[in-house]
Amino acid sequence: MAYVINDDCISCGSCEGECPVEAISMGDERYVIDADLCTDCGTCVDACPVEAIHPE
Repeated sequence: MAYVINDDCISCGSCEGECPVEAISMGDERYVIDADLCTDCGTCVDACPVEAIHPE
């Protein structure tokens, strides 16, 4: 099960640099997580200042 980023994302980029498998990138309106690359480590959850990342 991968993590997802919801509409609360403020596009700060804090999560992108923390992802050890580079599964996070900027989408059209906010950051997105590639479910095929995500290893469910949860590092991005701790990095998000607005708690916009949660399990799918």
